[in-house]
Amino acid sequence: MKICVPSMGETGLEDQVGQHFGKVLNYIMYDTETSEVSVIPNTSEHNGGVGLPPELMSQNGVSVMLCGGLGTKAVAMFEQYGIEVYVGAQGTIWDALKAWETGKLQKATMDNACTSHEHDDHNHSHDHHNHHSHDHGHQHH
Repeated sequence: MKICVPSMGETGLEDQVGQHFGKVLNYIMYDTETSEVSVIPNTSEHNGGVGLPPELMSQNGVSVMLCGGLGTKAVAMFEQYGIEVYVGAQGTIWDALKAWETGKLQKATMDNACTSHEHDDHNHSHDHHNHHSHDHGHQHH
């Protein structure tokens, strides 16, 4: 099985996991059967190239992608290509692979994907105009 991890570097398993999967320089691909490590340059349109990262990974036979987190649109795209995504990866690429092997990473779904770009104003209380001064004539020294 081929597993792909977005990378901040270009050497392999010692690289740091890239937190923005579409904007990293490279993807590190690890083959669990042969222990072979390959570096796939990110030539997607996010980086001025063509195509999308899931397409790139699909062409390289990737079944699983590990990353820090990603949005709902990205989860949907990976699902279209039949690639399973696991989130929570951090540290080096090797750390991420070990975390995945031991079941520590969470499978990304439409429910737990980052919606950080969309929920900025849903979680605040809307009673800002009801705050009164609670200083009932007491002198604070």
